[in-house]
Amino acid sequence: MSTERRIEHPDGSVETVTTNETPTTVVTEKSGGGMGILGILVAIIAIGVVGYFLFNMSQSKQVESNAIAGAAESIGNAADNVGEAAQRVVPASQ
Repeated sequence: MSTERRIEHPDGSVETVTTNETPTTVVTEKSGGGMGILGILVAIIAIGVVGYFLFNMSQSKQVESNAIAGAAESIGNAADNVGEAAQRVVPASQ
């Protein structure tokens, strides 16, 4: 298919332009745009953050339990020491 155009210039000259164009077909393929991959990445990061906080909470409770157990053991040792000292002060009855 040919197209003819006439161009008139300000100086009064006329130019005729003929173009021969063959029809072309342009195929554009679209993909998902990566939103699915982005969603999966955000979900993995969220799971990691939640896991991190749960792990730290578990460790905090374990540290607290160990501290309480250590304090109870120290109190028990102190009571044993007081009992032994009391026995040394009071002579054994015969």
